[in-house]
Amino acid sequence: MSRLYEKGIIILFCIPALALSEELYAPVIALLISVSVSAGAQIFGGKPTAWVLTGLAAAMCGVMPAMFCTMPILLYDALCEKKWWLVLPSAAVFISIDRLSTWQLVISLVGMVTAVVIYLRISELERTVGRLKAMRDDITEKNMQLTSQNVRLAAAQDNEVRIATLKERNRIAREIHDNVGHMLTRSILQTGAIQIINKDETLKEPLEELRATLDGAMTSIRTSVHDLHDNSIDLKKAIEEMCAAVDDRFAVTLSYDAGENISGEVKLCAAGIIKESISNAVKHSSGDRISIVFREHPAFFQLLVEDNGKCGELRNKPLTGHGGIGLGNMEDRAASVGGQITFTPSDDGFRVFMTIPKER
Repeated sequence: MSRLYEKGIIILFCIPALALSEELYAPVIALLISVSVSAGAQIFGGKPTAWVLTGLAAAMCGVMPAMFCTMPILLYDALCEKKWWLVLPSAAVFISIDRLSTWQLVISLVGMVTAVVIYLRISELERTVGRLKAMRDDITEKNMQLTSQNVRLAAAQDNEVRIATLKERNRIAREIHDNVGHMLTRSILQTGAIQIINKDETLKEPLEELRATLDGAMTSIRTSVHDLHDNSIDLKKAIEEMCAAVDDRFAVTLSYDAGENISGEVKLCAAGIIKESISNAVKHSSGDRISIVFREHPAFFQLLVEDNGKCGELRNKPLTGHGGIGLGNMEDRAASVGGQITFTPSDDGFRVFMTIPKER
């Protein structure tokens, strides 16, 4: 739309020059041809059609001198096409320049200069707008990167806080176990010793109640310590550490997709089975890849550990009950949390698959 406004201003320079013409129809025809060619140049901008139209209109100055009065608008189109030389055929006006008055020539030249000035100013404005848009896009991209980086930093900080919390829970559990637990154990032993040597019948019942109280306190503390310890286990980090410790002969991949609300017994079961599976692969597998997948589903947890070693000869052999202590232990671990585990040997590798229901 702005280009139309600019052309309207330039046409204002063309009309006075055309009005000074002594001919009747030539100025009107010249103006119509120039406006039509200018419209075509804008429609076919950047294509040879626009260039041909502009060049032909300029060449018409040789047969219709009044066309020279409309050269400002044609020059503007040529400049917009980055091909100013398209108006050079207008030099043919010298063939019949005597048909144009001096004022017509002066006004046309002033109009052409004006067209050049408008084009230069508009070009500079467009370049400025382009730079501003580039700056806006760059700022937008940097803001998006900054937002993404802030999200990563916040996640890293949350993870650090979580790790620090888990470490503190572990420390508290150890303190309770090492200090309070030992003191309660000693108190229970001392109470038992006093009960043995006590001869006073009136003290038997109070001593028995004291021993029962200490036993209850010991059981409660033991449960709390186990809960603290279980909740302080970061299963994903534990699996990653196990993967990092595997022999360089194996390429280990881990796919972990589970939330944080996993009970301690499930964490210990999964970690123990993964450790045993990795150990078996390192000892017995002839492959070079180990894949570990742990996923949480709405109703159960799923664990898959497999390697690519050939073990088809095991398909017809009992895997547990006859020397398969490691696999038997894995079965016991799975059973302890109500899970099911299967072992699948094949020519493509050995596969350990376990599911643990959330509701047991």
